[in-house]
Amino acid sequence: MTFSNRLFDVFEQMMMNLRYFANAFFVTLALLLVGHKAVAQNVESELKTLKAWRAGAIVSTEAVKTYGEQRCFSQEAIPDAVFARMEGRSFPKDCTVNRQSLRYLRLLHVDVDGRTRLGEMVCNKSIAADVIDVFRELYRQRYPIHSIKLIDDFNADDEQSMRANNTSSFCFRKVTGSKKLSAHAMGKAIDVNPLYNPYYHRSPSGKITVQPTTATKYVDRAATFPYKITKTDLMYRLFIAHGFKWGGAWNRVKDYQHFEKE
Repeated sequence: MTFSNRLFDVFEQMMMNLRYFANAFFVTLALLLVGHKAVAQNVESELKTLKAWRAGAIVSTEAVKTYGEQRCFSQEAIPDAVFARMEGRSFPKDCTVNRQSLRYLRLLHVDVDGRTRLGEMVCNKSIAADVIDVFRELYRQRYPIHSIKLIDDFNADDEQSMRANNTSSFCFRKVTGSKKLSAHAMGKAIDVNPLYNPYYHRSPSGKITVQPTTATKYVDRAATFPYKITKTDLMYRLFIAHGFKWGGAWNRVKDYQHFEKE
């Protein structure tokens, strides 16, 4: 084979390689453009979800950044549409709490699978800023919270809300086994991940009360399970730093889900 033939073969091989890499480049570019368009469409759809703000909905961190994290941690006077959901439920006819003393909060939280979800809460205006600070930091630290919905989504039934592991605050009701109004009735208490952090009381006669009733196995605080609140837990440390008291530290009863501030 002459030198010119060898040179021609090398050149032909180079051209084949160039065509291969060019094709690969344009295919990759096309896939990237399609992927970018799909992501943009998803973000646009999620922005609509954020504007509608339905508690429990899943959104991406990209959508949150575009929408603005600050807008996702906010408080306002209870809108009429929200109050319509509360009236006759968490806010019954005999409710003695002034509506103007309460605030509606929008919050983000991360579930146990790491997905960002929308949350909402009604609490007393005196603790609203603290609650937002706590839940914003929990979100940034990717602390898992199962659900943050108004208790009205569970017909203002505390047992149903707790069984669903739902985090909530305001509900005009009395303390368990008492005629005294609960701190929740004033919107000054929050129950967090309640299924895994139950209320527990053993009476002098030996009668045991666990709430929710499906949470008996989570009374054992030496056991390992998700969502468990302890004194070394980030949730505990944040609430305590903001002046809240923890029901898990009480002596007569243990209310591991409960944080309140006077």
